[in-house]
Amino acid sequence: MGSKKNKLKKAFSPPFQQSPPPPPESNDDADLLDDLLSQLDSQNQTVKTESAQMIQDINKAQEAESGRKKDPKSRFQARQARKAAALAESYSPSNPDAEARLVKEAKDEETNIKRVCDELNVQIHEINPDGHCLYSAIADQLALLAIIPPIQANHATTRLAACNYMYSHPDDFIPFLPSTSGEDGPGALNAGIISPKQFEYYCQAVRDTSEWGGEPEILALSRAFNVPIHVIQSGTPPIVIHNPTGTPYDGDVRDKRIVRISYHRRMYGLGEHYNSLRPQSKISNLSQSIQKVLG
Repeated sequence: MGSKKNKLKKAFSPPFQQSPPPPPESNDDADLLDDLLSQLDSQNQTVKTESAQMIQDINKAQEAESGRKKDPKSRFQARQARKAAALAESYSPSNPDAEARLVKEAKDEETNIKRVCDELNVQIHEINPDGHCLYSAIADQLALLAIIPPIQANHATTRLAACNYMYSHPDDFIPFLPSTSGEDGPGALNAGIISPKQFEYYCQAVRDTSEWGGEPEILALSRAFNVPIHVIQSGTPPIVIHNPTGTPYDGDVRDKRIVRISYHRRMYGLGEHYNSLRPQSKISNLSQSIQKVLG
């Protein structure tokens, strides 16, 4: 028991003798981008259109600014603005055929994910689409498994744990992360490998911003909390397994001590999104049984 407590304490504490750089100064554009991204999921088409236009304007301003400043912070801000702008473009008026195709893809994805969820006897627990969804979904799961107390079940907890683990194990992540300078260079075709200094800023962004998380952060959290993380998705494979030991998972995918989250590409207006998968309630099981009987 003492060993488990020490591991958790280490996960929530800065690495021994070293830690990522201090948090950046507050940035109004970054906060505004978070708000605008949330508004893109609005049911009001006018709100969507206005938000998309504002994101495009911020992107243009950031591109102009990054052309004059070459420091890592400004490159990070410009990269964030470009990601948001690319997402905003999806809200531009489209032709009916394209719109129908997106609707079908979203419906197919929903069906495929629900089928796997039913097999595992779990159901989707909605997570707020605010840029922190991966971290919030995993935090929700860690609380369900009693790995962290409910009061710590938030994105700040898991962002800190991911940041600390990655920063303490640079050799496990640097070879797989693109260079920000290569990515931002004019006409660059090969991103290259991230530099140690850029890696510091990457870890800082994991901890202190609403930068979306992905495979590296999932792996870091799986190892930080020593628990398998299974990602249910539409496609092949239907379950992407992250094992903390780095070896192929040889257990039952129905084991109780597994963090389960779902990955959505099309189901949500904000594009890529993660939800938590909680055990199905008795009410939900009864409803499904009635539906099957009614045909």
